[in-house]
Amino acid sequence: MTSLFEPIELGSIYAKNRILMAPLTRGRSTRDHVPTPIMAEYYAQRAGAGLIISEATGISREGLGWPYAPGLWSQEQVEAWKPITAAVHAKGGKIVAQLWHMGRMVHSSVTGQQPVSCSATKAPEALHTYDGKQAPEVARPLTKEDIARILNDYENAARNALQAGFDGVQIHAANGYLIDEFLRDGTNHRSDEYGGSPENRIRFLREVTERVIATIGAHKTSVRLSPNGDTQGCIDSHPGQVFVPAAKLLNDLDIAFLELREPGPNGTFGKTDQPKLHGPIREVFRKPLVLNQDYTREEAIETVATGVADAIAFGRPFLANPDLVRRLEDNLPQNKDDIRTWYSQGAEGYTDYPLAR
Repeated sequence: MTSLFEPIELGSIYAKNRILMAPLTRGRSTRDHVPTPIMAEYYAQRAGAGLIISEATGISREGLGWPYAPGLWSQEQVEAWKPITAAVHAKGGKIVAQLWHMGRMVHSSVTGQQPVSCSATKAPEALHTYDGKQAPEVARPLTKEDIARILNDYENAARNALQAGFDGVQIHAANGYLIDEFLRDGTNHRSDEYGGSPENRIRFLREVTERVIATIGAHKTSVRLSPNGDTQGCIDSHPGQVFVPAAKLLNDLDIAFLELREPGPNGTFGKTDQPKLHGPIREVFRKPLVLNQDYTREEAIETVATGVADAIAFGRPFLANPDLVRRLEDNLPQNKDDIRTWYSQGAEGYTDYPLAR
């Protein structure tokens, strides 16, 4: 039986255990989305993870509406990421960059541009801005010329990620952001080749993944999906009909691994009665499968041991427990995180959580 604490190969990445650090937005970059030195300390503290997936990182100014989140579209950002990835590697860790276009989930006061999406919809709730939460705006539907431009942005960000020292990238295709908006019929109302049938709605994901693979290789490319439930107003009426074929496509493209964020009816960060799809996805996706959302230590150990998944990604437990892997392996108590400091600037609630004794 496979152990949660034994190594795994994720494409070209040799992970020393099967505990991944999920992407966690923390808001410690500059207002111009340039990473800051304190981020090197934060990520290095958590280098015990088999693999760190970075906080969601913008591929363009258009696509990054979260205050103080980092980007990867400029040379200045690349240079600022280099000491961060180097710090992780110096501690024996591995780290990939999660590439992010937020779609309709941005506000023009942050980006200076009208939000864009597959269709003219808007987010269901107020959005984070530098001036507090503000009402969402209707997104401008992307033209085919826009889509071609955004594919170039993904290529540029993927290339920049390797230049910055990352071990690969994860394409963020989950949680109600741009690619997810294309995938789901609740947000995709297009009548062209990017809308309508599941095959058409998968097209943008396919084109993004193919472009990233062509840039850095399939062995350094992974994808995150959130197949079930409503995330930020983004939902599909028949998720199995789109996400299982999407997983089959990603398997055929030979990506390094696939991560699924799947809330349940009693989820602590989103709830849904839509069934989890990791079972049918596992039947078509034969590469390493990573599951995420509310896993306890015991559930994670059993899920990997029984072959339901190959690894487990933990998010919020890593906020307050930089030594989470040790705590899980030795069954030690965990620190509680402070929600007030999730997105604040500075060291409090970021780099000051104590290690286990």
